[in-house]
Amino acid sequence: ELPPSEFMQVADSTWLVLSVVSNGREPSGCQATGVTKIARSVIAPLAEHHVSVLMLSTYQTDFILVRERDLPVVIHTLAGEFDIYKEESGECVPVTCDDVSNGFLKPKPAASPTLHPVQSPQTRFCVLTVAPDTLPAIATMLIDVLFYSHSPPRETDADSQDLDSITFFAFSLIEGYISIVMDAETQKRFPSDLLLTSSTGELWRMVRIGGQPLGFDECGIVAQIAEPLAAADISAYYISTFNFDHALVPEEGIAEVIQLLQQRQESGR
Repeated sequence: ELPPSEFMQVADSTWLVLSVVSNGREPSGCQATGVTKIARSVIAPLAEHHVSVLMLSTYQTDFILVRERDLPVVIHTLAGEFDIYKEESGECVPVTCDDVSNGFLKPKPAASPTLHPVQSPQTRFCVLTVAPDTLPAIATMLIDVLFYSHSPPRETDADSQDLDSITFFAFSLIEGYISIVMDAETQKRFPSDLLLTSSTGELWRMVRIGGQPLGFDECGIVAQIAEPLAAADISAYYISTFNFDHALVPEEGIAEVIQLLQQRQESGR
């Protein structure tokens, strides 16, 4: 419970979390489906029904956040293709359209979404996890990186399509699982034996969506990235933030990703 503060911005809406898994009855034991794998079946239909989403990828799985007031639309939109469950007292209980109808009226399809500029910094990123019991060993370093190591954000040109570098550090703790995204140079400051990554140890490049803060009322922002990457079978790690959206893609695929997104932007003009 955080006290009111003039220094803290809080979005007006309350958000609910959707987790897409291959078996709705056992979400904890399923492999992550990946943002691009659920683009057509979840993200695109919600965008068509004017539902704004936030995406949060973690080391273990991917989460879609929707506004609580949009839940009836979400259920009616996805019920035809998915078995939908809600958690009650730790148990997964089936949800039907009738449970959340509340006078539901099918909305008109959304207008074509705005295609925002996409920036691609040169920074190389790592996607990592750490065992919870080893977290105290890196706590001091985490605090230093989070609060003391970065200069204030600089104003960037909205028309700039390329950046030399970008300050980005993401830490999430969800149901005991820890996920961290940091640039490769920052990773060198941490004990290498405590930070875990995939067996390939691959590096990631970022595309950042939006030349200015995006807000929460617009829909189709995640779909702008996810749909073309899904069509090309390119995996992505996606993080929505208060101001911008970010997608991490394997370093060797960044040139193809930029080309795909540029083509989509040109075709949308």
